[in-house]
Amino acid sequence: MVVHNPNNWHWVDKNCISWARQYFEEKTAGVKSAPNDSKSVEITSLSSLEGDCEVSQRKGKVISLFDLKVVLMMKGNVDDEDFEGSITIPEIAFDSERDDYQFEISIYKETGKSSKARPLIKEEILPQLRDIFSKFGPELLQAHANDIQVPSSQVASEFTKGNLQQPQTSGSVSPAPTVSKALPKSNENVKTSSASGSSNAPLYNTTTLHLEPTFNVPAIELYQTFLDKQRVQAWSRSPLISEGSKSSIEKGDEFTLFGGNVTSKLVECDLGKRLVFEWRLNEWRKGHSSVLAMEFHESKEYHETKLQVTWSGVPVGEEDKVKGNFMDYYVRSIKLTFGFGAVL
Repeated sequence: MVVHNPNNWHWVDKNCISWARQYFEEKTAGVKSAPNDSKSVEITSLSSLEGDCEVSQRKGKVISLFDLKVVLMMKGNVDDEDFEGSITIPEIAFDSERDDYQFEISIYKETGKSSKARPLIKEEILPQLRDIFSKFGPELLQAHANDIQVPSSQVASEFTKGNLQQPQTSGSVSPAPTVSKALPKSNENVKTSSASGSSNAPLYNTTTLHLEPTFNVPAIELYQTFLDKQRVQAWSRSPLISEGSKSSIEKGDEFTLFGGNVTSKLVECDLGKRLVFEWRLNEWRKGHSSVLAMEFHESKEYHETKLQVTWSGVPVGEEDKVKGNFMDYYVRSIKLTFGFGAVL
């Protein structure tokens, strides 16, 4: 990467969020507990990564600035009963210490038996994840520091040349991971003052959100609450505008909610198990839609359904707005309207 920064004096940023996403995909997938005849747990994939991740330099000094929320998917078994779930890490930050990381463990369709996996997750999986997260900062700098500086041979200033040291980090720095070579350069650019005018450029940089609200209702009832038009109009407190006179939304149907502020289309449905919608705010640029995928996990033993929401294609900068609106105007409103759970 070519950087025009005489004497490495000016502030230069490199966006490394795509690199971070692939880093955690590669490092966390396959993390598992020790072999055990009765219990096992394994991380299967990265569900979502939100936040900011940059490497910056000024006056020869290189630093990393990142604040990330990570959601990992897992699977396992207890006494031949299989389960799936997720582990959410609300904050992985540049100034976090190894023991600072907090973990939210969620087991889908949880039973008394599958809940016995929680101690195993805490004792064997979380320490491995702490190790991975604590190495992220040093390896981020190792992989990207050289991209935002000119070589020391081109630096005349003794002041900045004196700062051209390997970035100081806590702990040892391992060799740069190979993930940095696999990423398209267009996703990780040094910030400049001019934007590309290419007509082929995406309408937005996007991210993926992961939510897991819980409802005290069978999965099939919650499933129908998103499709039955009378129910939708009740919890949305607005007319549902769509073509046709059917009482329920069907695959391929497009409709609007909240006074026309939201346009949605049902693109996939699996009775009582899964719904997928194309979803857009009408204030978004024309032609851009996100994908709202919902999976319904019912725990008959605990009389509740966990709604696993994976929301991809959300424009960067709109995450809090989209998440807040969904929790207020969908989740909270459904609970208040039909009594499907406590409202905080």
